[in-house]
Amino acid sequence: MTRRTDTHPDLTDPRAGAPFFSHWRVGTPLRQRQTVEAVAAVWERRPWPADGLLGYHLYRGHDTATLMHYSQWVSEQAYEAFVKTHRQERVDEIDTVVPGIERLGLGRYRHYRSVARDGDPRVPGCIVIVDIEFDGPDPDRQRAWVDAVLDALESEPNPHPGGISAHFHLSTDGTRVLNYAEWESAQAHLDALAAPGDGIGSATERWERVQTWPGLKSTTVSRYDHALGLIPG
Repeated sequence: MTRRTDTHPDLTDPRAGAPFFSHWRVGTPLRQRQTVEAVAAVWERRPWPADGLLGYHLYRGHDTATLMHYSQWVSEQAYEAFVKTHRQERVDEIDTVVPGIERLGLGRYRHYRSVARDGDPRVPGCIVIVDIEFDGPDPDRQRAWVDAVLDALESEPNPHPGGISAHFHLSTDGTRVLNYAEWESAQAHLDALAAPGDGIGSATERWERVQTWPGLKSTTVSRYDHALGLIPG
């Protein structure tokens, strides 16, 4: 049985050995809504597909044209088994309802580190995805950059009160870092960006070090709303 939930995922779940992120371009706000409804319908009328899938969450991009998928798998092998047995029938049915979806690729990650206040009761009103790309594969550089970000965050003299948590993931190919950040609202994040300094953070040496890291190729920031959560019933 598949059950819908409004609860946001636990990004620190130790069982999630293979967290995956993917993106679809659907084009318009109407098609965003239609696609979310189609995904929900297709999944809810089928049994939960795999013991190795802990949860599947869908997010509406604030650009009104894209959707982000976040799935928590116990292992890549569990995902590959799902692809062989259950994925295509679901994709075909969704495409029948909303034709022309552009699938932009699957990113395979591992959770590395998180920062959050213990016992924080706030429910995220906005998910901010910060996608960092480096100029080549280097797992040591991935970890070192995240460590530097967390060092800058911990020394931040003026942290914005709207930030709830940050969850850093390393791509398995060694080229990217993805920060899944939870914020009270999109406006809180925009206010933080508009504060003094270059992006989130004050104009300190530690933040400058993060922003000018050797080999840092690009930084992309996107905002999303949690649209659908699916878990085993």
